[in-house]
Amino acid sequence: MFSGFMVATWWAAGIVAVVGGAVGFFVVMRGSAFAAHAVPQGAFAGAAGASLLGLNVVLGLGVFAVLAALGIGWLGRRGRHDVVVALMLVLLLALGSLFLSWSTQYEPEIFALLFGQVLGVDRRNLMPTAILGAVCVLAVLALFRPLVLASTLPEVADAQRSRRSWLRSGPLELIFLVVLALATSLTLPVVGALLIFSLMIGPPAAARSLTANPRTALALSVVIALVTVWLAIAGAYCWNLPVGFFVGVLSAACYALGRGARAVRSAPPDVRAH
Repeated sequence: MFSGFMVATWWAAGIVAVVGGAVGFFVVMRGSAFAAHAVPQGAFAGAAGASLLGLNVVLGLGVFAVLAALGIGWLGRRGRHDVVVALMLVLLLALGSLFLSWSTQYEPEIFALLFGQVLGVDRRNLMPTAILGAVCVLAVLALFRPLVLASTLPEVADAQRSRRSWLRSGPLELIFLVVLALATSLTLPVVGALLIFSLMIGPPAAARSLTANPRTALALSVVIALVTVWLAIAGAYCWNLPVGFFVGVLSAACYALGRGARAVRSAPPDVRAH
């Protein structure tokens, strides 16, 4: 389990977990769960299109993820955000369906993008994955305070940053969506488009249930994501089941435990005594 081809698997999964936990923390805080679900679907459509044209699948994935994020951010400022995200999701799913219908052969790589293929990670992909992961984490750390303020008190954030327009809630939302797109491009080949949502929501939501301190919650989100992904790999290796299954179940379990712990803490002393 810890030798041979599995070494690359553990490293790639660790990088994915750190990025998913860090970016997912602000996905939960900003209420952007729907967007975090839509962007991977757009990325999948790009991968299908790239495969049809004989191009690099990861390149198509990244281009469509960024385009989806920019489209949601730009159109969301001119209409209802949830409606824009829903329409973007429908459009990208339609494109993905069209590209797949034109394909004359079955591509295992495309299938893996849906459900994840962490046990098949190539060592040569570790360095690009690490670089992209570092960019995402550094962006989150650099924007930590503006993101926290804009996520909790957007009006106050706009008033305090009137001289720096790029830090207002609108441009900041666009920047964050691009970071989300980069994180999607990184994590989607490992976790899969259908379950990346669980990794970016479950551990961060559990962390927010356990502490109200943003810095502590961010660190805890990364730790929970790491434990979730590593346990998922061990389960997939031992029982020969899809890693995405374990990621989804463990993420939901972490959130349930976090909510349970929060309920116990907030209960009156006499209730906890019983």
